[in-house]
Amino acid sequence: MLYYLFRFLEQYNIPGSHMWQYISFRALLTLILSLVLSAWLGEKFIHYMRKRKIGETQRDASIDPFGEKKVGTPSMGGLVIITAILLPVLLLGRMRNIYIILMIITTVWLGFLGFCDDYIKIYRKHKEGLKGKYKIVGQVSIGLIVGLVLWLSPDVVLRENVVKVKTTTSKEAVINPITTFESDTIQETVVVHKDKAEKSLKTTIPFVKNHNLDYGALTKWMGDFSGPAGWIIFVLMTILVVTAVSNGANLNDGMDGMCAGNSAIIGVALGILAYVSSNFEYASYLNIMYIPDSQELVVFMCAFVGALIGFLWYNAFPAQMFMGDTGSLTIGGIIGVCAVIIHKELLVPILCGVFLMESLSVIIQTQVFKIYKHKGKKVRVFRSTPIHDNFRKLDKDLAPDSHYVLRNWPRTMSHESKITLRFWIVTIILAAFTIITLKIR
Repeated sequence: MLYYLFRFLEQYNIPGSHMWQYISFRALLTLILSLVLSAWLGEKFIHYMRKRKIGETQRDASIDPFGEKKVGTPSMGGLVIITAILLPVLLLGRMRNIYIILMIITTVWLGFLGFCDDYIKIYRKHKEGLKGKYKIVGQVSIGLIVGLVLWLSPDVVLRENVVKVKTTTSKEAVINPITTFESDTIQETVVVHKDKAEKSLKTTIPFVKNHNLDYGALTKWMGDFSGPAGWIIFVLMTILVVTAVSNGANLNDGMDGMCAGNSAIIGVALGILAYVSSNFEYASYLNIMYIPDSQELVVFMCAFVGALIGFLWYNAFPAQMFMGDTGSLTIGGIIGVCAVIIHKELLVPILCGVFLMESLSVIIQTQVFKIYKHKGKKVRVFRSTPIHDNFRKLDKDLAPDSHYVLRNWPRTMSHESKITLRFWIVTIILAAFTIITLKIR
């Protein structure tokens, strides 16, 4: 809203109105506003929930070796995060931008899905909350919507990066680190982008020379139907990424500050990737696709990061409130959709490695237990899952009738705050490595 107001005032040479055209100014202002708003709303939310004695009922204090009490702590703090994201974006973002619209729809959709789950747990006192199949349907639905919009909307286009070899004489050549000398000529490798922005099924893939993977190439054998079939693969990939990351974030939300901190770090990395994808010069330098108008995602991701940092003010150990599924499902969905929009979904396994590790630990634990249960044995791989709980599970809390493959790992338990901080460090390393992959090929 303010963007359009100051754009209008710029016609009358109002001092300072031109600053609102700069993405860096609006993004940083959004970051500050969302952080302050999140911290302010957090205090009000905690007071409101405590006054009405509405709090977490499912946390089991027995799992914590240090005996911190979790029951009674206000939950559904995801409402604070969502509000702190949407209000600054509505004020400072360009609402006609298709990418901003998709991010807002994702936030509201998954926020409502998570709210339904928390409402059933807290107000209806049903331990299981919303049935898993309904959660999956909700996640798949938003993934389908996002995938179809990116397929069918004429506003969603990009300019593909193309590597060309330019041959010049030694006198005309400009010094460049990527050159091959042949007698009096120099062959220089340069990255150019196609003149016309168009719809494309290409996405960035790490560790490959030209960085691009074409979904359409997987369906060439289908002849005239290869184009639509390629887009169907893209839509399915979108559904997979959104659902997987949303569930991964949900599993990661098990310790004070864990999910919020990891997600903020991931949000910073996605903001950087969105910025370089929207800048023609940086996109050429990194040999990635140039995506016009995707700079608005930088504004949204700054709001995302600011809201999470403000939330950490109260969610860091010892937590005064939890985000609940209202927050975790929404956070994961935002990360997944942003990655798909900027064509970096294949970098998600690296960037969101912590979420992937949490999900895989649960899958491995569940499947191994089922396999051996049919044989009349109780076998578990980890002491506890998701994997972050494995580092604080005491021997006395283990099932005496079960065999644990990794019973002696880790050798010593750790405090919740130390586990959280170490997971943050791992995420920082993965985020840095994700960005570095753009130069490793």
